[in-house]
Amino acid sequence: MPTTDVRYVSPPITANNNNSSTVISAANEDDTWVWAQIKSEARRDAESEPALASYLYSTILSHSSLEQSLSFHLGNKLCSSTLLSTLLYDLFLNAFTSDPSLRSAAIADLRAARQRDPACESFSHCFLNYKGFLACQAHRVTHRLWQQSRQPLALALHSRIADVFAVDIHPAARIGKGVLFDHATGVVVGETAVIGNNVSILHHVTLGGTGKVGGDRHPKIEDGVLIGAGATILGNVKIGEGAKVGAGSVVLIDVPPRTTAVGNPARLVGGKEKPSKNKDVPGESMDHTSFISEWSDYII
Repeated sequence: MPTTDVRYVSPPITANNNNSSTVISAANEDDTWVWAQIKSEARRDAESEPALASYLYSTILSHSSLEQSLSFHLGNKLCSSTLLSTLLYDLFLNAFTSDPSLRSAAIADLRAARQRDPACESFSHCFLNYKGFLACQAHRVTHRLWQQSRQPLALALHSRIADVFAVDIHPAARIGKGVLFDHATGVVVGETAVIGNNVSILHHVTLGGTGKVGGDRHPKIEDGVLIGAGATILGNVKIGEGAKVGAGSVVLIDVPPRTTAVGNPARLVGGKEKPSKNKDVPGESMDHTSFISEWSDYII
């Protein structure tokens, strides 16, 4: 596969498929290709920029698998004087090797960044430098710890992730695959929030509660949603599949599938009764402005 061909969709892995073993094998080959591509890009960069050679060797080229490399990288990013990198490496590596879904999610997130973000020059660039990607992978491990009733460790790691990456995702929050946290600074995701597959979220987005109410109190973001920079979505509301939330919007009620919500308080483009429908999947197309011509006849 050529380096420039980044729009590749892995075949679905389903237990009911008669050719499930073939499908799984194809997905594994795809994952292997991404890791090989990361190593190839790291070798290229080490040769062109000798100042980075030692860093690239210790972080990527010296490792035999994506799981080892990612665990090493996260361990070094998140370590402190009392939270040792060796301890974190073992913690991350155990999670990634014992739960294959974490690896496949990381691969899907890498592909999402490479495909959707024009500033993402390579898989290795995202792998090494995108704090949204790194925070998301670290969160997946904290979520696994949370599910194992290891809450104190999950919360300690969650706090460290927020300190280092300026991304605050509660360990109990559930996140799908192919998720892009673009820029990521200031993103807050509450405890009972759910983020689906192929969702794109920009910086300073809040998926929060409305006050002191307990229980299921955070937003549910369905597949293919795009949430613009600075948007705030509060309460146990649903953002429907393929919907779009404009930058700076404040959403307090459900947004129907394939529609666009903008403003404070947010309202649907085209009106409540017959809202305009998105023709693409915003979370994948990253089209933030297609609604503007329909919103007003006077545009500055």
